[in-house]
Amino acid sequence: MSVNKEIKRVTTHTLQDMKGRGEKISMLTAYDYTMATIVDAAGTDVILVGDSASNVMAGHETTLPITLDQMIYHASSVVRAAKRALIVVDLPFGTYQGNSKEALNSAIRIMKESGAHAVKLEGGVEIAESVSRILTAGIPVMGHLGLTPQSIYKFGTYTVRAKEEAEASKLKEDALKLQELGCFGIVIEKIPAALGKEVSESLNIPTIGIGAGQYCDGQVLVIHDMLGLNKGFKPRFLRQYANLYDDMNKAIQNYVNDVKGGSFPNEKEQY
Repeated sequence: MSVNKEIKRVTTHTLQDMKGRGEKISMLTAYDYTMATIVDAAGTDVILVGDSASNVMAGHETTLPITLDQMIYHASSVVRAAKRALIVVDLPFGTYQGNSKEALNSAIRIMKESGAHAVKLEGGVEIAESVSRILTAGIPVMGHLGLTPQSIYKFGTYTVRAKEEAEASKLKEDALKLQELGCFGIVIEKIPAALGKEVSESLNIPTIGIGAGQYCDGQVLVIHDMLGLNKGFKPRFLRQYANLYDDMNKAIQNYVNDVKGGSFPNEKEQY
């Protein structure tokens, strides 16, 4: 299925329509102007300015260290690039858990200072108050259930979530609760495909899967992973569409050799 070129700007309403017609939603991360320009021009429906920037942009082991100011910086760069995609920004760890007033202030800062269109929060019933409070300000909220990387120290591992009945039924309850509160969509990460299907079919709002099977209403990947910019990260759910690490490495080696060998710049490349 080709990209719908008629859509001037994807909105939360567009995503709802897409779910209604059974058209799948494409979502990718971006953290800077140049990459976001490419992702947007290729027809991606949603750009997630993920707290995964903590890993791929800043080199941290987890998503926990990234700050609200840093997320606003990344989001502002992406907003300046994207003409068509809906831009969703992660609220970073510590800016919404346990304090709905702080959650609202964090979300307002993201919307005002970056110009993004929506925020994403990890968690279910336990963050209901924060979600409600943000929504009362007219800010669209996307949920995130399953493997929630900000809780990595609670889980102790990045393995598949909700394989046991108790966790699976909590996830289903959480998904319905987020919908009832007014979230426009939910990311579900690293859960069994059968559960992904069940949750997607039980909701009126779209689900975006990452390692959650083919029955979700859309899919998301981290741009650095799907382009093969990261060496060695190959979870089962990742399809790599390019091998940019090797391509770039080779190009840079050629440049270094040309400089050292004196063949760059040549006579045509100078004034």
